[in-house]
Amino acid sequence: MNDTTTYHGTALLSYGFRPFFLLTALFAGLAIPAWALILSGATDIEFLYPSRDWHVHEMVFGFLPCVITGFLLTAIPNWTDRSPISGLPLMLLVIAWLLGRVAIATPWFSPLFVAITDAAFLTMVAGVVWYEIVTAKAWNRLPIGVIISLYASANILFHVLALSQTNTDLAARIALALMMMLLTLIGGRITPSFTEDFFDQHGLSNRPAPFSYIDSISIALVGIAALAWVISPESLVTGTALVLAGSINSVRLIRWQGWVTWPEPLVCILHIGYAWLAISLFILGISTLGIGLLIEDALHALTTGAIGVMTLAVMTRASLGHTGRPKQANVVTVLIYLLINIGAILRVFGPSLNLPEPFLLNVAAACWSGAYVVFAIVYGPILLKPSLDEP
Repeated sequence: MNDTTTYHGTALLSYGFRPFFLLTALFAGLAIPAWALILSGATDIEFLYPSRDWHVHEMVFGFLPCVITGFLLTAIPNWTDRSPISGLPLMLLVIAWLLGRVAIATPWFSPLFVAITDAAFLTMVAGVVWYEIVTAKAWNRLPIGVIISLYASANILFHVLALSQTNTDLAARIALALMMMLLTLIGGRITPSFTEDFFDQHGLSNRPAPFSYIDSISIALVGIAALAWVISPESLVTGTALVLAGSINSVRLIRWQGWVTWPEPLVCILHIGYAWLAISLFILGISTLGIGLLIEDALHALTTGAIGVMTLAVMTRASLGHTGRPKQANVVTVLIYLLINIGAILRVFGPSLNLPEPFLLNVAAACWSGAYVVFAIVYGPILLKPSLDEP
């Protein structure tokens, strides 16, 4: 039989991006419509935690860890020159993630059991990351290990607060602040790198500006703003720091000359994703200062915008590149990018249009989750099949 058309169970567990990117897409395609139904009053489904806590937890500590794990398990072999996590170890990580989703979604289990079951996944991921860093002596990746460890700790804190019937916003802010840093560090590395590759492949003389003090200041300001937001989310200092971080990261983005990459959406979308990061920092800052959007809408610029767009940018590119396919976006991939951006724009800026809120939120949810559904339909078979460059 032809390996390129036959499905193999071993293919799915050959690399971390395969199961985790597919699960990310399927989960987003289910969880967001479920939340939309809850908000509309169409269902009275019960979870272990109140429905808002379920939504926040499952997007911040369910959806996000899934795609981050897929990315890290794919990137770490490049960082360490070691073999990828595959087979049984990868299967155990997948099972741990799935058990967490089931435990959180059902009200029948003991709260302590649910907390331990769900916390196990990110704890395991942090352990894998540290093991790979230490074994390969890849000390330049220490910040990634620290971020994932803090992320796992934030999840544990969420459960502690929820089970004690205390507001869980602190744990969610810690996690999202870490995502600000992760997007700044990783997005700030891969976006100019892939842009330079694009320029080379097309014989263009353009070049992204090399790493300089502007990049260092951009990263430092995001770190300061993120920490201030965790500690004092409504203060003048926090709002000012977020505005400054958003502004300097806009300058950082412009220096990469992303507008030249429009002929290749697979590269251009990285710039759009990073633009969402800069925008989200800026509008969250001015919202904190009492100007512009409501805090909740501004926060969705980070979650539905920066995180949502950058997630699909990475998922599409890695799924093609690591399965031996040309790194070029077809019409359906462009549709995915359009849907995720339309969904984010409607969710963030739609409320200011004074449209009926249920209608607006349902359309935004349909577009946003629809992008992931299309990914699952189109890229799912790619993730399940052996790579084209395999012998």
